[in-house]
Amino acid sequence: MNIFGSGRKRSHHSDAVVTGAGSGIGAAFARELATRGGRVVCSDIDEAAARATAEAIIAGGGQATSLRCDVSQIEDVTHLADAAQAWFDGPPSLVVNNAGVGAGGQPIGEVTLDDWNWVLGINLWGPIHGCHVFTPILRAAHGDQPRGIINVASAAAFGAAPGMAAYNVSKAGTLSLSETLAAELAGTGINVTVLCPTFVKTNIVTAGRITEQSTQLADRLMRWTGFSPERVARMCLDTNDRGGLYCMPQPDARIGWGIKRLTPTIYTRAVGLTTRVTSSEEVS
Repeated sequence: MNIFGSGRKRSHHSDAVVTGAGSGIGAAFARELATRGGRVVCSDIDEAAARATAEAIIAGGGQATSLRCDVSQIEDVTHLADAAQAWFDGPPSLVVNNAGVGAGGQPIGEVTLDDWNWVLGINLWGPIHGCHVFTPILRAAHGDQPRGIINVASAAAFGAAPGMAAYNVSKAGTLSLSETLAAELAGTGINVTVLCPTFVKTNIVTAGRITEQSTQLADRLMRWTGFSPERVARMCLDTNDRGGLYCMPQPDARIGWGIKRLTPTIYTRAVGLTTRVTSSEEVS
């Protein structure tokens, strides 16, 4: 089985919950699901942004509603699940734990504990809360409709880029969470997919807590190699639809994953040296 590429389009009509649906990959997931005939609950900590995504779907003839949700707060995620089931008049068939933030530019020991807590609260506890609340609901759902959970991680989950510790740890945790959940749900009919892209053309860099030098570098890489969020969302939904665990849309993510697994020590040292040389060139 090809665990990375995309396959057929989702043929069933998903009742989907998408976090971080106000912009970027989350909004792209919501729009694509609506295009495929699904009903979508668009949630975001920015209530106005979530509403805008839902209204755009409705204007295009789809079905959507919006709700404010801070995924770092278990009470919000529990309320999201209750509200979604009330709106669907039943359980969702797909949950996309997408909400996330960016942070980077400082080494361990200099990055503040406030930034650590902020990033882990959203990027790691968000998917944990989503899986904790929604997994029992999906387990208890009956019928022949496919069910799925998508957790949005990043190639940073295994990339180990210096200066990105909090972000790397949050995404590595999301990767491990997804692998563990997939093992626990094997044979249940619930497909678990973890999305690990490299650069996606979203506002995560400008909206996050990232130093100016790192922001400039990320902006350039995003322009050169970044995929559109729409393309990434389509590929990930296709992967989940056919039961794929890993979705790594870009070739550089797949290459990095392969090298890291084959020669982890050499890979990590090479990343460190390359980053150091690149940083020196940026300063000069």
